[in-house]
Amino acid sequence: MIQEATFGAGCFWCIEACYDTLKGVESVHPGYSGGQIDNPSYREVCKGNTGHAEVARITYDDSIISFEQLLKVFWFIHDPTQKNRQGNDVGTHYRSVIFCHNSEQEEKAINFKNQLDKEKVWELPIVTEITKIENYYPAESYHKDYFELNPDNPYCNFVVRPKVEKFKNVFGELLK
Repeated sequence: MIQEATFGAGCFWCIEACYDTLKGVESVHPGYSGGQIDNPSYREVCKGNTGHAEVARITYDDSIISFEQLLKVFWFIHDPTQKNRQGNDVGTHYRSVIFCHNSEQEEKAINFKNQLDKEKVWELPIVTEITKIENYYPAESYHKDYFELNPDNPYCNFVVRPKVEKFKNVFGELLK
């Protein structure tokens, strides 16, 4: 059955570039969730006063890839112990967040997070927000497939590419 998941793990270019390569993922769309204004622009979100996070809305076939597998990727592709940042990307729009589409996703996300905390996978505590999705606004069209379309962009070369390569080495069995 086709499902949706929405994750914020720093820059949405990185999130999209990883999830888009997974078997069972039908589409990945960069966007904004969790804020107070309707249809924010990238410029507004980056100023940090809208409350939105940069996210990826993932449409997937749960008979091919499970929500738990998507969560496993989520925890891997970013540092969930960094509050309102990922590396040099700083601001509330880069926060670690799972926007749940139903109570089953919420329960699975909380259980996964609790297990990681219990196992002390990271030295610092996980700060990832887990909340019900209330809104989602697609990002401007130039953000879609950004890494694929802009491979020579310096940010893509120094941030996105190494993250995607590391991800592909670990999750090779899940790739299309």
